[in-house]
Amino acid sequence: MEDLKTPPNNPEAERAVLGSILVDTTVRGEDRIMDICLTKGVSPETFFEPRNREIFAAMLHLNRLGKPTGALMVNEYLRSEGKLDAVGGAGYVQSLIEQTPTTAHAEHYLELICGKYLRRLMIERASKVVEKCYDEGEWPDPQAVLGEAEKSFLEIGVQGDGTMPWSSAVQSSFDRLNDMFKSNGTTFEGLSTGLTHLDEKLQGLKNSEMIVIAARPSVGKTSLAMNIAESCALGLDMNNVPVKTDKGKRHPVMIFSLEMPVEALTRRMVAGRAHINTWRLNRNLCSRVEKQALMQNLFQAAGDLKDAPIYVDDAAGLDVMDLRARARRAKKQHGIELIVIDYLQLCTCREAARQGSRQIEVSMISQQIKAMAKELKVPVIVLSQLSRANEQRGDKFERPKLSDLRDSGAIEQDADVVFLLRRPSRTPSDPDSGDETLAIIDVAKNRNGETGEVKVNFFREYTRFGDREIPRSEDSNFQTSEPEPEHSEYVQDPMM
Repeated sequence: MEDLKTPPNNPEAERAVLGSILVDTTVRGEDRIMDICLTKGVSPETFFEPRNREIFAAMLHLNRLGKPTGALMVNEYLRSEGKLDAVGGAGYVQSLIEQTPTTAHAEHYLELICGKYLRRLMIERASKVVEKCYDEGEWPDPQAVLGEAEKSFLEIGVQGDGTMPWSSAVQSSFDRLNDMFKSNGTTFEGLSTGLTHLDEKLQGLKNSEMIVIAARPSVGKTSLAMNIAESCALGLDMNNVPVKTDKGKRHPVMIFSLEMPVEALTRRMVAGRAHINTWRLNRNLCSRVEKQALMQNLFQAAGDLKDAPIYVDDAAGLDVMDLRARARRAKKQHGIELIVIDYLQLCTCREAARQGSRQIEVSMISQQIKAMAKELKVPVIVLSQLSRANEQRGDKFERPKLSDLRDSGAIEQDADVVFLLRRPSRTPSDPDSGDETLAIIDVAKNRNGETGEVKVNFFREYTRFGDREIPRSEDSNFQTSEPEPEHSEYVQDPMM
């Protein structure tokens, strides 16, 4: 039987790194090498030899306390912890200095030990995946194992503290603000929704944001999400005009349709873009001349959407970890810039489901979706059901609130933006109930901007939203989290 192989390691390079840190601190009184280690995300686990691991752990502890990482302090700390003899005593620590005449090649040694650690990490992760492949009782779904494997290996590539240097963060923020000055209000930071007045309020769908579209069933939340996805993918607004803010650029979109099969979704999207009333068409209520005109629209709509960078995954009952794995894969393969999930309550979470609480499960799903948005650095639109609370409150207008988000308050907490969608025509007591085309998008939460209602048109026969002209008297409907400043020369950030 073949002996087990020794995991990849380089003890000479490990000693050289430790020796460089000791020389840098003891002889020169500097922490440059230790700072490089911290920048590269080096941890005690990066070292293979146990005694080297213990010595670096001691150095890391001293560094966090603001103390020097020289030989004297390291020996004293190891002695106080009862570990000095285990690492070879003060003689071994001193030998590290003697074996390191110069620190000039410290970064090269760091690359060597980090490379060995990466190989060991891949072996460890691969071994766990192999175990899951054999354990069909605990992991009956091979797709779930594949998702875990992808997640496990992709996490390796993003290890480290992930911290942007403060100077770089300030420069990036300055550049964005400077662009706003130059644009004179003609551009914004995020992707366009295709709805002019909604874009004015949101300043676009921003990267790493979780945007929740919530409504009662059959109000139009799927239609709104699909219209936004279509607009981003085609670079056109709802009036079929190129989006000015990014000059009609197309943005790849990933749609997870947990409720509708891809055929039904694309049929609805093509019919809506072609302005075809499928109900009238199915019942042969269209005249011959009307059919000819609609056929031209159909060819045009199908041609536009056929080339659109839209990718649909219609797997039902998808586990949220599998969803994240598929999203990572799509981001890598297609450069996805927007993700749409229809809808949250149809996701599952194996880990939380074992606890038997649907509220805990939805909370974990919400947290994972928000984490996905941050990890992939793209806006994620997720649809959510509302409870019946707005119908039972006694409010004759039946306006939904953030607290009506179904199953868990974690959705409200995790979301950066929340749209509460309603159509007054569905509520007889509403004063606007006679307007069949009116739909109201209530931006109930906006972590980085304004809140308030946006009135839009909804053409039910085409399942399509559109801009609605706002009278000048209604411009004051916009709400901010801070009062307007007294002097117009200085506009305060509403989040400061």
